[in-house]
Amino acid sequence: MKVNKTIIIGLISIVIGGIILTSDILNPIIRPVTHLFLMGSSKGKDILFFGLLGLFLIIPQLIKKNYDSEKYLQISMGIGWLLLILGIALEVMFRQQMGIKLNTVFCSMSNTMSSTSILHTHLLKSIIGALISQIMGPFVQSNINTGVGLYSYVPSFGFLVILLIPALFATLILAIRNRPWFTSLLLAFFSSCLIIGAIDGGLFGTPALVGILGLYLVYRNGFYMNYILYTVLRDKNSLEKNEEIQPVYRNRGFKEWRYIFNRFLIWFVVVGIIILRMSVGVAGAETDYYTVDVVNPTDNIDLGDINLKVIEQKNYTDSNKTTYYIDHNYNEMELINDLKHPLKNSCEYYTVTWNIFSYLEDYPEINRYSFILQK
Repeated sequence: MKVNKTIIIGLISIVIGGIILTSDILNPIIRPVTHLFLMGSSKGKDILFFGLLGLFLIIPQLIKKNYDSEKYLQISMGIGWLLLILGIALEVMFRQQMGIKLNTVFCSMSNTMSSTSILHTHLLKSIIGALISQIMGPFVQSNINTGVGLYSYVPSFGFLVILLIPALFATLILAIRNRPWFTSLLLAFFSSCLIIGAIDGGLFGTPALVGILGLYLVYRNGFYMNYILYTVLRDKNSLEKNEEIQPVYRNRGFKEWRYIFNRFLIWFVVVGIIILRMSVGVAGAETDYYTVDVVNPTDNIDLGDINLKVIEQKNYTDSNKTTYYIDHNYNEMELINDLKHPLKNSCEYYTVTWNIFSYLEDYPEINRYSFILQK
């Protein structure tokens, strides 16, 4: 095997992932960067990102046979979209199975607190987390949330969906091979984001969108990206290699309307997903108060310890559930995280209705007019 600069970068990436796993020395440097595209980066996601990035840079270099990289890039995008859509479908099935509303964040209190919602799913993460815990449990640090608390609730369909991840990994490897180093690096980056996003966040999460849209960007414009960069660098060898990967729309017989469609499709998809994400968040928002359902509660729950303004409390003995209605002037994420302390070892799980407006500044004023957006 010839060690080139792509392999060297891959090895450096894996070493960085190993350092993050064993210490926190790089956190002040790495975390401010990775949180931009990993949606609130965490230690676990940082380790996974650098590990995947290294593998995507190294493994394609080891494959000697010739394959149609563009074909496998198309297949990868198809599998990626299917995986993200099925991830949302799994969340819907999960809620029907549990008898809970679609517009809620589900928080399991088994082991460590693990949450999931349609807007940010962790169901597939829990399957991977359970596998990792079985294989290397003693080496998984306590500050890495593997999501195993959700594992026992995952519908059986989830174990079929998870099989798409190794399939996606394999096709991405074949899509990256035999390319100029610049687009190899870009595809390795976007591929790592896509797999992390499918596991942690889902279709509406930043990593998945960066990944799937980045793959299409390289598919559509990779030839020109390479051409511009290598022309500036005066890299003749890379320019010659780039000529071997012609865009599909430059082939004879590719009609003008298909060219226009491919050119602007990416922007329609970006805008469409953003609108869909906001629409789902707004349509499901409960702005008057938060509804918190605590299932199988014990008798020693005291929400007063976290200074919550509880508007009303209802106990349902037939379903062994207690419902709290909490003042809306509370940030949704802060509420979910604060509840885990008094509810630790005090219930099986709890759900919280979401409120997208709580993340915005001047929330009380926005809330006053939010009914307009919901109609």
